[in-house]
Amino acid sequence: MTNEAAVAGEAGAFRFVSAPAPTMVVMTDCVRTAAGRGGHFSVGTPRVLVVEDSETIREMVSEALADVGYHTDARCDGDGLEKVLDGMRPDLVVLDVMLPGRDGFALIDVIREWGDIGIVMITARDGLPDRLRGLDGGADDYVIKPFELAELVSRVGAVLRRRGRLPQVVQVGDVTLDLGAGVAARGGNRLDLTATELRVLAFLVEQRGRIVSAGQILNGVWGYDAYDPNLVQVHVSGLRRKLEAHGPRILHTVRGIGYRLQPERP
Repeated sequence: MTNEAAVAGEAGAFRFVSAPAPTMVVMTDCVRTAAGRGGHFSVGTPRVLVVEDSETIREMVSEALADVGYHTDARCDGDGLEKVLDGMRPDLVVLDVMLPGRDGFALIDVIREWGDIGIVMITARDGLPDRLRGLDGGADDYVIKPFELAELVSRVGAVLRRRGRLPQVVQVGDVTLDLGAGVAARGGNRLDLTATELRVLAFLVEQRGRIVSAGQILNGVWGYDAYDPNLVQVHVSGLRRKLEAHGPRILHTVRGIGYRLQPERP
């Protein structure tokens, strides 16, 4: 995949804007398993099941979630979902609405009956009645196609955090972020960040290793799409300055594309 691959047709449901790190993938027909970065995951790693009938979307969503450290499984329909849930015991399901056989709305009931599992629905059905049906039926979030992969990853992370399924303390290189306390440090040195800089850092940590555009940061942190390059640039510059006061560059600008939080390779 290229750094800026525009995907047409079915995959036009989103734009993929960064080259992912390698993942370990096992795939047979409509079954796909991916371990987080480089194939490594540990006990306690959040498990996400992706149920989506489009092979392209299913693969790319699974890979994007694996890239940020989740263990993922994927299915093309809800056939045998009960057995899958029992075997995988996922923390969250990314669920398409328009599936062959039982649709996503029907599968919400199956998931809810099985246990306390987060549900993020993805669909091109953007009418208010459909959104209300999904949310009132038990979904935690409802994402409309077309969507950005970075936004979906962020929404999945938000649901997992609300449900207490993500660690409160996360680390990228020598940067530590305590999400519960709202405190960040680098190399043991506490960073004096503003509330906005802390939210920007949290978003970048969630997307660690991936290139995110200014527009994606704007949407993920401020919650709107109107592009204001100065707003993002000011806060990213302030955050970078404070990070670099205690170590080498870790927040990189990718010219013409966006930003990436990634430690320098030794």
